[in-house]
Amino acid sequence: MAASDVDTVQDAESGRKATESDNSADHHVVDWDGNDDPSNPKNWPSWKRWLNVGIVSVLTLITSLGSVVFAPGVPQLMAEFQSDSSLLAGFVVSIYVLGFAFGPLFLAPLSELYGRVWVYQVCNIGFVVFTVACAVSTNLGMLIAFRLLQGICGASPIANGGGTISDIIPPASRGTALSIYSVAPLLGPTIGPVIGGFLAEAKGWRWTFWVLAILAGFITIASFVGLRETYPGVVLERKAARLRKETGNLELRSKLARPRGTTEFQHFSRSIVRPIKMLGKSPIVLFLAIYAGIAYGYQYLMLSTFTFVFEERYGFGVGVSGLSFLGLAFGSLSGLAIGPLSDRFLKSKSPSEGAERMPEVRLLPLAYTTLFIPVGLFLYGWTVEYHIHWIVPIIGTALVGFGILSVFFCITIYSVDAFSLYAASALAANALARSIVGALLPLAGQSLYNALGYGWGNSLLGFLALGLLPITFVLFKYGERLRLKFDVSKL
Repeated sequence: MAASDVDTVQDAESGRKATESDNSADHHVVDWDGNDDPSNPKNWPSWKRWLNVGIVSVLTLITSLGSVVFAPGVPQLMAEFQSDSSLLAGFVVSIYVLGFAFGPLFLAPLSELYGRVWVYQVCNIGFVVFTVACAVSTNLGMLIAFRLLQGICGASPIANGGGTISDIIPPASRGTALSIYSVAPLLGPTIGPVIGGFLAEAKGWRWTFWVLAILAGFITIASFVGLRETYPGVVLERKAARLRKETGNLELRSKLARPRGTTEFQHFSRSIVRPIKMLGKSPIVLFLAIYAGIAYGYQYLMLSTFTFVFEERYGFGVGVSGLSFLGLAFGSLSGLAIGPLSDRFLKSKSPSEGAERMPEVRLLPLAYTTLFIPVGLFLYGWTVEYHIHWIVPIIGTALVGFGILSVFFCITIYSVDAFSLYAASALAANALARSIVGALLPLAGQSLYNALGYGWGNSLLGFLALGLLPITFVLFKYGERLRLKFDVSKL
């Protein structure tokens, strides 16, 4: 969900109260014309709402593909640019994820000021342009710079996709829509190398970018045709502007307008700093960000090293090495079941436990599913070390994939339940931390394996994952107390 999407509700309420106080009359406040107002995006025809969900989901899939689609071709580009630096080999892949970290911090507030569609369209065009620029790069420095810009533009559906779904899908159907949307960022990093492996082998690494640019260009055209503005604040403001023009009543204001006296820059600045303040002042947000950051870093560390591992240890070709990513993809897809299971688990608890304890109950499955990460790492590392048949380490990566996805699901569901109006900022803080770790941790991948070998190198990562388990139990037991003591509504 976009940073500050939910938080803006509080600002909107303040704006509404200020407006009513200033004007002393409800008729100056422009709101929806009842629950069935057709201008409310939630009341659009089903086909129109689901068309927007579909386009945003495909956008997310394509930008997620961009993170690692050319990873199998990294050895080719390193040879072409005459570099043998393992650090640069990892960085040219992970720099894209830094764009995912910092892009949402300003893309989400911009969507609240000017609308989601405007942000989508500008970023879509930028993504196509910078993808082409990557394809024609003539040195590593140029490629790394364009990869960062490509990632920033690609962060648009990551930043605003959840918000778009919240805008147009009623709560009763939102779980299904979010599940469809969640498949996109899940599949992209795992099937991207499969596609990229065969492309790089057949046409060279540059063609991974050319094909990505073609796909992005197609969906960009589709978004111009099918996407419509969904952000309620912008939709109501347009309605208020139209009514001011028609009636001549300049006192009319949108119910969701920002408080009077607050400039666009102040609103924008507040939206940017809120997630960072939550990281610094809420132990729960910080602990969960560390948890998700390590899991995300493991995913990208594996994605950035699979090609080297299976080419060097098992003699896979460039194209076939891409198939090694399918184990992680299968495990990740299996992790999607954690969401519905979490709902069932919550409903099975007796009502006597109270609604206030509900958010912490969401974290309890982590005590079991997180174990898949270290078990998978141990299996993957030691079977590669001793040249056990390639299917066994791939099974190990499937276990890791399942564990990683379970971490993301449980943390996301918990954050939404626990922080209510501030859930979007909590998720934005989480995304910032995990994307930075996801970009930087893979840089140590090859050096780690060179120093410790695949067995002990992955075992070290596995032991670190085991060390995270106490966080789950601490938050389950003391989470309510920490939430009340460090109230994020006061930030």
